[in-house]
Amino acid sequence: MAITQWLDQYGTQVMSGTLTTLALTSLALVLGFAGALIMALLKLYAHHTWRWLIDGYIFFMRGTPILVQFFLVYFGIGQMTGLQGTALWLLISEPFACAVIVLALNSAAYTTVMLYGAMICVPIGEIESAKALGMPTRLYWRRIIFPRAFAQMLPAYSNEVVLVLKASSLASTITLLDLMGVIRSIVSQTYDPLTGLTVAGVIYLTLTGIIVGGFKWIETRYQRWE
Repeated sequence: MAITQWLDQYGTQVMSGTLTTLALTSLALVLGFAGALIMALLKLYAHHTWRWLIDGYIFFMRGTPILVQFFLVYFGIGQMTGLQGTALWLLISEPFACAVIVLALNSAAYTTVMLYGAMICVPIGEIESAKALGMPTRLYWRRIIFPRAFAQMLPAYSNEVVLVLKASSLASTITLLDLMGVIRSIVSQTYDPLTGLTVAGVIYLTLTGIIVGGFKWIETRYQRWE
């Protein structure tokens, strides 16, 4: 089947799947960053027990394949009879919500490491100067620590965004009709995997290029502000 004919026939479905992928990735990144910020602050200031728990969580999320995490949450937790009928079970029984949770938890683990490392690398002299000037804690965090940490982690975080986008393709394994889910459905009808996978590859490559270009633009603007 010619690519133009293929797109005419299945373009609407592919667009719908692409939008689902973008929504899934965006929500996971927002929730993951929020969780990472909380865990990074806990690692800095909380009791050492919290640090051990967070380090254990990070070790587990970084040390196990994300596909296993998808299956553990969607199939594993769903088999726990005590949870059936609860709000948590209703949430994870929905493929989209389950995929958001897994990707957010995974992204939070990686982002915590980046954010914590960036925070502790902020020059202590700048912080001491702010304290000497009588700047309140909340103010020097907002004006010094967060901006400096964000600038340091920006290149690494752009890679994390790309990785979350690509990892979202595994959500199709739990019946979600994201981009890869739609492509798999079309391939099962047409028996033409080459065309479908080529289209998917081009879309993912285009989205990755937009993300990388966007982060480069942000880095350039940020350097000018500094």
